[in-house]
Amino acid sequence: MTDSLRIALIGTRGIPAAYGGFETAVEEVGRRLVARGHRVVVYGRDAGETGDYHLGMRRVTLPSVKQRALETLSHTALSTVHTVTKAMPDVAFVFNAANSPFVPLLRMRGIPTALHMDGLEWRRAKWGPRGRAYYRWAESFGVRNADALIADAPGIADYYDHQFAVPTELIRYGAPILRESPESLLDPLGLTANGFHLVVARFEPENHVREIVEGYVSSSATKPLVVVGSAPYAAEYTNAISDAAARDDRVRLLGGVYDQDRLDALYFHAFSYLHGHSVGGTNPSLLRAMGAGTAVTAFDVGFNRDVLDGRGWYFSDPASVASAVEASENDPDNTTTLGESLRVHAESAFSWDDVTNAYEALARDLAEGASIHARARHARRRSSEWNG
Repeated sequence: MTDSLRIALIGTRGIPAAYGGFETAVEEVGRRLVARGHRVVVYGRDAGETGDYHLGMRRVTLPSVKQRALETLSHTALSTVHTVTKAMPDVAFVFNAANSPFVPLLRMRGIPTALHMDGLEWRRAKWGPRGRAYYRWAESFGVRNADALIADAPGIADYYDHQFAVPTELIRYGAPILRESPESLLDPLGLTANGFHLVVARFEPENHVREIVEGYVSSSATKPLVVVGSAPYAAEYTNAISDAAARDDRVRLLGGVYDQDRLDALYFHAFSYLHGHSVGGTNPSLLRAMGAGTAVTAFDVGFNRDVLDGRGWYFSDPASVASAVEASENDPDNTTTLGESLRVHAESAFSWDDVTNAYEALARDLAEGASIHARARHARRRSSEWNG
């Protein structure tokens, strides 16, 4: 085997990264793999204006069905066909357990494949009974067919061990480290440095944006709450958040912010960051706040406690949101210290170089024939419930 590998990254919206955690991981890991001499192809859905290559990675743009239940699957189906007929990489990384039906097609063509399982998608409220049932089936199918499974948090690794008794590769996300950001980027928003609390999240029930807003409204906080996010498929939940915010002029709903420099400025200059995500693993938004040196109040779930490692406040309902916001404002020196300690922790524990090392090592192992398939091909779900 040569030192240089051909590596395909399949199942995301593609690069440049402008959407979520998968896309950021693909861009950050892919560019580093290219710098190490590997040839990387990334499949995406939006051609954009950056050409056939981005940061040394080859971009293959393919269409998708613009419907929530079919968009990911339709695009990954076309990407898989292109991979097995034209690209023929040495190794493939497929992101999202929902895409597991396409793993056997890659393996049949002799392409060893790792499947990134993501979080516990079947717990998301946006999916109805059929969607949740599909995700649980897709998890099982992926376990039985992939050469390797990637978990991005210890809790996710524990889940697959508990449910299927199969090993996973624990590869977390990296944190972007911000040491400065122009305060002038806040001027169009009427905000000042250290003068606001921040939320960045899709408006979905499992992200607890409504509870954060309601808790903040009931608090005695003096710094405004700035909320970045929206939800194209959750009008009822979005309306509930808007109604809660309308009762208090301290709450500002900005909608989506797609200028990365301005979003960085919001993270960097926020007095504190409130993080309500509860069903994912290692969350990129949380890591971004930590890397910006911003103190965090997070929803009290194992994933978030693991990432913060004791450096923050936690909430479980609106009342505890109010308490945490008030505590942060009542002791600003401690809030600043917590934020600084989070940046140090992020820099040491969530390095993109370390993440790339893990992906590269796994790619080499797979190319050399390593696989859990013989062990996992007959795995069955051991329990219908998971309380982790």
